[in-house]
Amino acid sequence: MPRYEFRCRACGDTFEVNRPMSAAGEPATCPQGHADTVKLLSTVAVTGRGAGTAPAPTGGGCCGGACGC
Repeated sequence: MPRYEFRCRACGDTFEVNRPMSAAGEPATCPQGHADTVKLLSTVAVTGRGAGTAPAPTGGGCCGGACGC
């Protein structure tokens, strides 16, 4: 289930809410009971490589060095 981050405008607390994507736009109440919250824009970072993944090509040129230019 996706996790959404919110910030309370009343107390400044930042908190997370797990909810289905169908409820992503619904308002959330902060843990202190305040209703004036805003959903924060989240970024996704993917790091590392899975097993069996070929290494990315290195080098310069127009195509990453694969054509030898």
